[in-house]
Amino acid sequence: MTTSISRRASALLLTGLAASTLVLGACGDKTAEHTAATAAPAPVSGTTLTLADTTLTSTYDANGVAEPMQQAIVSTKLMGTVTAVLVHEGDAVRSGQVLVQIDARDLNAKANQAAASIADAEAMQREAAAHAARFTALYNDSAATKAQYDAAQTGLARANAGLQAARAGASELEAVRSYAAVRAPFAGIVTMRHADPGTFAAPGAPLVTVQDVSSLRLTVTAPANTIGTLTRGQSIAATVDGRVLQARVEGIVPAGAGNLYTVNAILGNRDGSLRAGSTVTLSLPQGTTTGLVVPLAALVRDGDLVGVIVRANGVDDRRWIRLGTMTATHAEVSAGLKAGETIVIPRAATAPSPKAGT
Repeated sequence: MTTSISRRASALLLTGLAASTLVLGACGDKTAEHTAATAAPAPVSGTTLTLADTTLTSTYDANGVAEPMQQAIVSTKLMGTVTAVLVHEGDAVRSGQVLVQIDARDLNAKANQAAASIADAEAMQREAAAHAARFTALYNDSAATKAQYDAAQTGLARANAGLQAARAGASELEAVRSYAAVRAPFAGIVTMRHADPGTFAAPGAPLVTVQDVSSLRLTVTAPANTIGTLTRGQSIAATVDGRVLQARVEGIVPAGAGNLYTVNAILGNRDGSLRAGSTVTLSLPQGTTTGLVVPLAALVRDGDLVGVIVRANGVDDRRWIRLGTMTATHAEVSAGLKAGETIVIPRAATAPSPKAGT
């Protein structure tokens, strides 16, 4: 009886062990399949780039401000009341366009008087000319004395001088009257109105400010040891409002403070997209070095971390890197990559993310 029970227990034990073995084997197969499925993610869709050492230009970034090439605070030489201000801030104006009108009624009255003076002087000049012509003829026929001839010529000379004086006075008055219409000294943008209709304008008092921003002067201050390779007319990179552009060095002068120099560069702005007063950065060349660069399109970001997708042996892996100098299209890699490695430039921003690496 005891033997029978033992044999039955042994049979049940063997059966249980076999079942357990089958269950464990099945679980092991599923784990292996899951591991195989996650170990080899699908390659990222995009183009590949094999990194190589590149000659890089080392620069010193000097910060400054963008200023208009021309700026004028227009005023008048007259003293009078402003009757009209014909522009507003932001208006584009032509050279010679009327900006402000000054009350000039008293000058208009004087202009009428000057015109009358000219007419009177012209009449006197015609009379003197006719008188001189008669006595010249009589003197040539010995019918007039030399004294009479000389008196007629003197009268003509006085009449001519009087006409010239009248015309000069009218020209001077017209020049003064022209100050009643305050005009733009050059084509540009109105940046400020200092007066409104009814304001009393005095000589030299500001009325309107006009800026010419078709070109900008970029002014920065840099240490003396950073400007050794700069020359007038040289093209250098300038960053304005986040845009990297090319500016032309206009001049380099001492800043008058310590061992510093002021660097001026000219930047074209025909479309007016850049604004005067913007913060600028001039990248002053300092020589060349060797390093790695990657396209900005190859960068992937996760918060403050920046990385690239590295492809090795057919496997894509995300690797965090440290960036150096950046341009509009590329970035220098200061750590995290080496020459000869292959990176992937994703075809779209929604490309699948590989597993995180180091």
